[in-house]
Parts: sequence; C-alpha cells; structure tokens
Amino acid sequence: MSRIVLIGTIASSFYNFRKDLILSLLAKGHIVYAFISEYKHEDDLKKVMELGAIPVVYKLHRGGLNPIADIKQTYLLAKKIKEINPDLVFSYFTKPVIFGTLAAKIAKVPKIVGMLEGLGYTFTDQPEGLSKRTKFIKKIQVFLYKVSLPFLDKVIFLNPDDPRDLLEKYKIKVKETEILGGIGLNLNDYPYRCINHEKINNKITFLFIGRLLKEKGIHDFVAASKIVKALYPEATFTILGRIDTANMGSLLQSELDNLINTRVINYPGFVSNVKDWIVNSDVFVLPSYREGVPRSTQEAMAIGRAIITTDVPGCRETVVDGTNGFLVPKWNPEALAEKMIYFIEHPEQILIMGNESHKIAVEKFDAEKVNRRLIKILGL
Repeated sequence: MSRIVLIGTIASSFYNFRKDLILSLLAKGHIVYAFISEYKHEDDLKKVMELGAIPVVYKLHRGGLNPIADIKQTYLLAKKIKEINPDLVFSYFTKPVIFGTLAAKIAKVPKIVGMLEGLGYTFTDQPEGLSKRTKFIKKIQVFLYKVSLPFLDKVIFLNPDDPRDLLEKYKIKVKETEILGGIGLNLNDYPYRCINHEKINNKITFLFIGRLLKEKGIHDFVAASKIVKALYPEATFTILGRIDTANMGSLLQSELDNLINTRVINYPGFVSNVKDWIVNSDVFVLPSYREGVPRSTQEAMAIGRAIITTDVPGCRETVVDGTNGFLVPKWNPEALAEKMIYFIEHPEQILIMGNESHKIAVEKFDAEKVNRRLIKILGL
C-alpha cells in the first residue's frame, strides 16, 4: 500500500477525468490524495471524497506570471506534501507539473512523475505567428521546464510530437519519457450508437465541440461550413462550446449572432448532454491547431462517428487517414470543406468509417487499458 499524491488544478478534473484512475489505485489498496487549487462549491470537494480520494486544497494560480507568488506557493505546497509523506507524487497540467515537481523535490518525495497532456497555446503555431507576449511567456515556460523536469523520475506525454517539440528542440534533459497516447475514457459512458440509415440519406450533421477559440479551429469550421452550405443547403453544422471573452482568438458574439441569424450554423448554447449531441450527429469535426490527444474526439470515436481533424500534434493520433475519417492541413477551410462534401456525396462511408472509429477507440482509448498502462508506468 502506497500513499499517492495527485496534483491537479480544478476539482471537476478529478471526478470527470481521473475517476477511473483513482478507483483503480484504490482497488489496489493505495491511499490517494487529490491536491486541488480551484473549486466552485463545497460539493466539488464532496464529489472527490465520494470517489474515495482525500481532497487537499492548495493555492496555485493557473494563469498569471507572478514569480514571487509562485515561489511562495511552491514552498507552502511542499509543506503540505511533507505532512503527508507520500511514496509518489504524480502531477498533471503545466503549472502543477512545474511547481508540483519542485515542491515534491523540496519535500524529498522518493518518486516524482509528471504528465504533460499537451504543450498549450504558447507552443501552438498561429497563421500570423506568435505574438510578442506569447513568445515572452513561452520563454519563461521553457526556462521553468528546464529547471523542473530534470527532477522528475519520468515525464509522460500523450503524443510523440510533444517531447520532440519541447525536450529535443530546447535540449531539456530528463531521466525517462513515456508516451501514454491519451488519458482514455470509460467506454461504458460512451456506448456505440449506430447512425440512423434513413437520416444519413437525407441530410448530414457535422458537429464541432470546443471553446470557440481560433486555436480550436472555430474560424476554419465556420468558413468551411459556409462553403458547403452554399452547395448543400440541407447540411447541418452544429457548434457546442462557449465564447471566451478573455481570449483574443475567440469568436465574437456579434459573429456568432450573425451566423445563427443567417442559419449557417446551429448553436444551441450551453448544453449538459453533450453525449446526446454526438449520438445525433453524423461526422465529428475538430480543425484544431494543436492538442494533447483531444478527449471530445475520443468520445465521438467511441460512440462510432467518422472524424475530420487536422494533421497536427495530438489530433493526428485519433485518425487513420481514409480509414476512420480524414486528416486535413491546418488553417485550410477549403480542404476541410472538401472532406465534408465527400461525406455528403458518399454517405455510406459515414457508417463504415464510424465503425472503424469505434474499433480504434476500443483499442487505444479504453480507460481500463490506459489506466493499467499508466499504473505500470507509475510503478504501482
């Protein structure tokens, strides 16, 4: 039996995305502490407790560039870790990996593992290039990675591009790396659902899920939708996601209103039953600029939907081009529209490729298989 500290950020990430991992660790007799820096309600902490983990609240601002505050919080975090005296600290997300690793080292934890589920917007190419501010933040991030990552016993990445773009490019020395290939999902929560054959011969529904940000490809999705809509007005383009007013790359409310009014897209607003929307769609589309391994795509694949996504890090891990969908060049709405039109003109391929998506999801993204591998990587 080991004492294991999981360092994350938002409480909901534990019970939404770490549930199966926590339950697997508990089943093996380990004691799990969930370090949480943000939560909206006390119920969020209760949900973590109901899983069987012990929640521990700490301070670490996900954004922001205040080195003095971060150093102070790192030492306070080290103190909390030291009180538990764990056998292993496992952190995920950028700042927890950086500062959680340093805190664990200060607390003299015998084994420290970190997982980077993507490199984030500072490592995401933009059509116009990175802004000066983003370049500055990236330099700070790289410096912090150079300081912290060598202290890790293992660094886990979700895709093979990230270690090349971070460790090799910036000559960061680490002890050992592992490629997990996606954190996975409980396939019982996303059962295969066959597409309605009558519906598929009528009109095709294309679904986008994500924050309405430039780097998620929202502008490319909209531009492609307009091209296809002009040729095939019966096609439906649905967007699920929120506008992020704090992000310069966000779709503007006025742009969204105009799209809704012109009936280019279907925008139901915030929905809690995302799974039902996937079930009622035909093709899932994510023209993102970069991902770890996108969970929304995994969910669509598990349910059995054909995929169109970009040939970029993370996204390319979800599609075998021409088998369960298509990979298209980034920043290219014309190429995206071409593949959408292919499915409209060859509707039988939607079912065929959707079946292949499900097979790939079972093979690669089953949480039970992924967590077995992750626990083996952790040495538990």
